[in-house]
Amino acid sequence: MRVTQKNIDDLNLVVTLNIEQGDYYDKQRKILNDFRRKAELKGFRKGMAPMSLIEKLHGRSALLDAVNDLISEGLNNFISENKLNVLGEPLPNDKEQKPIDWENDTEFEFVYDIALSPLVKVELSQQDKIPYYEVIISEEEKKSYRSNFLKQYGQLGNADQVDEDDFIIADLVQGDTRIEGTHIAMRSIDDPEIKKLFIGRRVGDEFEIDVNKAFSDEADRASLLRVKKEELASVEPIFKVIVKEIKRFVDAEPTQELFDKVFGEGQVKSEEEFENRLTEKMKEEFTRESDYRYMLDARDYLIEKAAIKLPEEFLKRWLYTANKEKYTMEDIEKEFDLFLKDLRWQMIRQAILKEQGLTVTRELLDEQAKKIAAYQFAMYGIPNVPEEQLEKYAQSLLANEKESGRILEKVEENLVLDYVKSVTSLDNKQILSEELRKMTN
Repeated sequence: MRVTQKNIDDLNLVVTLNIEQGDYYDKQRKILNDFRRKAELKGFRKGMAPMSLIEKLHGRSALLDAVNDLISEGLNNFISENKLNVLGEPLPNDKEQKPIDWENDTEFEFVYDIALSPLVKVELSQQDKIPYYEVIISEEEKKSYRSNFLKQYGQLGNADQVDEDDFIIADLVQGDTRIEGTHIAMRSIDDPEIKKLFIGRRVGDEFEIDVNKAFSDEADRASLLRVKKEELASVEPIFKVIVKEIKRFVDAEPTQELFDKVFGEGQVKSEEEFENRLTEKMKEEFTRESDYRYMLDARDYLIEKAAIKLPEEFLKRWLYTANKEKYTMEDIEKEFDLFLKDLRWQMIRQAILKEQGLTVTRELLDEQAKKIAAYQFAMYGIPNVPEEQLEKYAQSLLANEKESGRILEKVEENLVLDYVKSVTSLDNKQILSEELRKMTN
């Protein structure tokens, strides 16, 4: 097999593979022998059919398999021997590829396009300035954060009369039908006039509603009436409501019990310490937002500075070929700029990791997995997870292929950003939290 190349430019080359009969003959015979060994044809014992008959039945298929194997080997060897750093996978060159007659040809020529990954070089110094936004925490924000925090750990309590955000436990009565102890959330009532009927009601009050108007969502209405959705059409909509209980979500009180629950037993012993810890939590959250914004700005800065040229037309074809069942070329065109941005950032990260000898260790992966685990537990209102449980969940994340890939990418990104911070200058700017969120969103 003869392999030749033609350089189109610095990033694109065309590779031609010329395959003769002697290149594929042994492979083809081996494939045919395998067919013969397994063949169960009428009139012949298994594996004893004449080779001429096997060639007639499977000759073309064996030829295709043998030649395709050679193409794959030829391209892989060419890339390996020439130490090429390629993007995507080689693609058939439709313009230069000659038609092939598989029935009669014995020599074949195949033409492939190969895209090369450009050399990435990013030289950084203290002359490079990247903005870092530090959030100014106002007293108003502290109050709002405190209020939301106490709401988060609040619970349902009893109320004297119905208000707009309350929950009601009621009996619904219609003739001899009585649905006892059904739950009604004021927020789920669609009709404003019916909602007014509930406002100010007390335990024991009775009044009629049209459940079809009050609850337009069929799933909500079926749940309320304890019937199946398909049975709703046969239900008369007018019901008498008898209020049994009124429940209201009450904010938690800043007590020692709450302090122990949230921060661990004995970690916070006074309301002053509680306020200080809330401020620390706010700072941690805003720092995460600031760091995220820094990542976006650093990424944009480095992408612009590196000015990486990419074989864009090839990449569009490769994306289409690799995802033919998922995306049309129109879909790829719409998202292509984002793809290029992500690819350039990935190439820059890998280049810096390699140049600076930055290594992802198991310890760093474990640490990042535990951070993610702790954050997910906190989102569900479980702030103080035992170390053993946290470790177990973190390891389960690392065992998941998709999650572990994200964790690896985040650790690599952290290593790169820490390096970038160490060799460039931070252009520190103070900003209000809502302004930072607008920038990020």
